[in-house]
Amino acid sequence: MNRTGMAIGLGVVAVVAGAAWLLRPGAQAQGLLPYRDADAVAQGAQVYGDYCASCHGDRLQGQANWRERDAEGYLPAPPHDQTGHTWHHPDGQLVAITTLGTERLVGDGYKSRMAGFGDVLDEDEILAVLAYIKSTWPPAIIDRHNAMNDQAGG
Repeated sequence: MNRTGMAIGLGVVAVVAGAAWLLRPGAQAQGLLPYRDADAVAQGAQVYGDYCASCHGDRLQGQANWRERDAEGYLPAPPHDQTGHTWHHPDGQLVAITTLGTERLVGDGYKSRMAGFGDVLDEDEILAVLAYIKSTWPPAIIDRHNAMNDQAGG
């Protein structure tokens, strides 16, 4: 699958997978992630440490050479700080990737070690992890991400 097809596929699945979260009572106007909620961010930091840091780094720094496939055809785990591409995706897409895993979401033989956590973490834990990640970004990146969410509808 080419990059355009993958992006379209991710976008469609993200809208469907994120729809339940969009309709949740109390969803933020600029997206799904409660990144301004100190309790959610603290919970997300804990869950991130337990489930995500082993691949994405304890400081959200990702793995070395994360843009280059390894000998087995897999991309290393990307950073979730402002140097990565996480903030280039709207909330619904981030929720879908975290819930389903990249291989399942993209399909068509795409290779990824990013497993889905939908059977391990509940909805609030997934949102909290993503809120924690977003809470670490500089204000200008958060503003750009919020604008993207507004444009994407969540």
